[in-house]
Amino acid sequence: MEPVNLDESFASFDETWAPRIAAELNDYAVKVAKLDGEFVWHAHDETDELFLVRDGRLRIEFRDRDDADLGPGDLLVVPRGVEHRPVALEPTEVLLVEPTETLNTGDAAESDLTHDPERLS
Repeated sequence: MEPVNLDESFASFDETWAPRIAAELNDYAVKVAKLDGEFVWHAHDETDELFLVRDGRLRIEFRDRDDADLGPGDLLVVPRGVEHRPVALEPTEVLLVEPTETLNTGDAAESDLTHDPERLS
């Protein structure tokens, strides 16, 4: 049981769209990620996904409903199976809460944006 400092966590990497595991609870991970620009359309068939914006502006686009615009302090839960695409309107820092082994690209074809979650030291 060690405290996690979010400032230090975000300062420890520069890569965008590559979540890092900052903490774990039960079978879930609290992941930190830096985002910039558009991501891929995808869904997570087996789990919901929580986005919490720490800094910046994030739009979550949906094919079948209105988009959601998030700013610092805003959070959104994307239900399992809902196709979505995160778009960082500026460099953005987010916390994600989802099962530890969840791939960031969900059901999308593997690409250079696909990353297994890496643990912060």
